[in-house]
Amino acid sequence: MSQSSTGCWIIDMSDALINGLAGAGGGIIAQLITYPLQTVNTRQQTERDLKKEKRKLGTIEQMCQVVKQEGWERLYGGLTPSIVGTTASQGLYYYFYQIFRNKAEIKALERQKKGIGDGSVGMLSSLIVAALSGCVNVLLTNPIWVVVTRMQTHTNILKKDHSNRLATPALEETVLSAIEPFSFSTGHAIQEVYDEAGFWGFWKGVFPTLIMVSNPAMQFMLYETMLKKLKKERSLSNPDNNGVTALEIFLLGALAKLGATVVTYPLNVVKARLQAKQVATGDRRHQYKGTIDAILKMIRYEGFYGFYKGMSTKIVQSVLAAAVLFMIKEELVKGARLLLVKDGIHTVKSKLP
Repeated sequence: MSQSSTGCWIIDMSDALINGLAGAGGGIIAQLITYPLQTVNTRQQTERDLKKEKRKLGTIEQMCQVVKQEGWERLYGGLTPSIVGTTASQGLYYYFYQIFRNKAEIKALERQKKGIGDGSVGMLSSLIVAALSGCVNVLLTNPIWVVVTRMQTHTNILKKDHSNRLATPALEETVLSAIEPFSFSTGHAIQEVYDEAGFWGFWKGVFPTLIMVSNPAMQFMLYETMLKKLKKERSLSNPDNNGVTALEIFLLGALAKLGATVVTYPLNVVKARLQAKQVATGDRRHQYKGTIDAILKMIRYEGFYGFYKGMSTKIVQSVLAAAVLFMIKEELVKGARLLLVKDGIHTVKSKLP
């Protein structure tokens, strides 16, 4: 390998690492800000009690209900594994995304030399790059998100229900034991998944999740396309300044995520149903053997409305999280590259006589 090619490889790897770490940092901050919305949304997606559905509580009302009945900490149920999952997911996604994109850019430049194209990565190539990155991410991190879903959907009533004054002490004790007043930890969730479905239970919902890589794929395709167009228009009006502000990154990220979320939301609901605790006894309508079985039962017993439960909450949470993620990630990347440039200049100056 020549010295120049080695240098390019090192630059590509460092750029991928910067994007990976920046993506992880942005993801954690976005997760902390929007996590209560994510918890409520997961509960809305997995709700199958027709009596509760008729009440149609709003997002804020449902958040208040969780705090009143279970304590405010339940809004952050599964936060620890979720942060681990977000760090791993965003880090892996951005890392592989940058590596695959670097390769796509090299191919585009090679085609340009042959007189094909303008040397830039097209929409189809951007879609493929994002999809490949998403598939690697899903296969490696799905077990974490199964545990997070279990912890988000676990209910734990803190207060006794005194509405039935005629209840016997024995009956009251049975009810209290049924609602599991102990703290439901990550270890409990892992054990529950393993006892229910064994090792492969941690990959429940992986099929719809793999299909859902089209969400970030579409998101990044839309984001890259809009960003490229904005920079081009700005460079035409002012050749000396084609930069993009943090607010513009925020808005572009929000628009990209909104479009992707609306298209792929039904798959998100199916994934949540599969990853939530499966009731072994009772109504068979609530028992899913797999992705196809879940889809058919939802269509039969809930109609197409079932695929869009909690969509308004998801849009607010996803758009806000994506906008914050993009803004912080871009700022972190800029800062890291600036530090590297300054460090490089300092190194060169120190070597000068």
